[in-house]
Amino acid sequence: MQAWRVYENGEPGAVMRREEVGPPVPGDGQVLLRVRAANVNFPDALLCRGQYQVRPPLPFTPGVEVCAETEDGRRVVTTVALPHGGFAEYTLADAAGLLPAPEALDDAEAAALHIGYQTGWFGLHRRAALQEGETLLVHAAAGGVGSAAVQLGKAAGATVIGVVGGPEKAAAARALGCDLVIDRRAEDVVATVKAATGGRGADVVYDPVGGEAYQQSAKCVAFEGRIVIVGFASGTVPAPALNHALVKNYSLLGLHWGLYAAKDPASIGRCHEALTAYAAQGIVKPLIGERVPFAAAADAVQRVADGTTTGRLVVLPEGSRA
Repeated sequence: MQAWRVYENGEPGAVMRREEVGPPVPGDGQVLLRVRAANVNFPDALLCRGQYQVRPPLPFTPGVEVCAETEDGRRVVTTVALPHGGFAEYTLADAAGLLPAPEALDDAEAAALHIGYQTGWFGLHRRAALQEGETLLVHAAAGGVGSAAVQLGKAAGATVIGVVGGPEKAAAARALGCDLVIDRRAEDVVATVKAATGGRGADVVYDPVGGEAYQQSAKCVAFEGRIVIVGFASGTVPAPALNHALVKNYSLLGLHWGLYAAKDPASIGRCHEALTAYAAQGIVKPLIGERVPFAAAADAVQRVADGTTTGRLVVLPEGSRA
């Protein structure tokens, strides 16, 4: 089969190699899946760089989430069992982690519904307890993770402010339903948020970026607001001033979605049921920036690593029409 493999750590465009390999062999509790679509996530870039919290043995195949087909013909979404990732014709996954692909979504959309939307659901509802009528500020609102949070925030009845970089991403964020879009390259994020909220600030901030975005968040979060720390796509891990959190009465909430699979696996299934219902009603629909041919997978991961993409990039196997 064809697979993209990483033999040494580095930038995805430099270290991902396409080659012919044998199909992976399932271990105990695992199943072999034929990949129908593999979503590109920022963790795929971190895996290539050797900077992710999980470090599979070399060589490995990146691609952490897929829409795939079981040997008995079921269409499913799942995270993969590394080192046998999704940028290949076949992958492995834990049988217990398979979830039915939503019928309302095509393969590329289904692949993109899983990690980003689950992260948004747990972040906004379980961690931040977002309430109807509150103001939600989403950084990188036109990206794969941010776009999911925008849609879920609107579904919860929040007023959503999206922060983006550039006019193209601003247009995408408006199309997603943001009530206000701030172009961080042309506007003062903190001043604009405060003006839009009458000086109160955002009740909940969803931050997959870190760095300067976190500093802005701390300056414009409301009294008893909640900042959900999802990741550090900027490459800079901030050092929060805890005295500032004390005097301003806001909360810092970490979110590592993968822990729920280990600590509360039943919650993953319940979340998927809710997301599937949302998809069936048209409340959420993953923003697919590009359906990428298999031959261009390394370039796609590199572009996500560089932060130049809008929505999700999804890698499709040869001959796919997803």
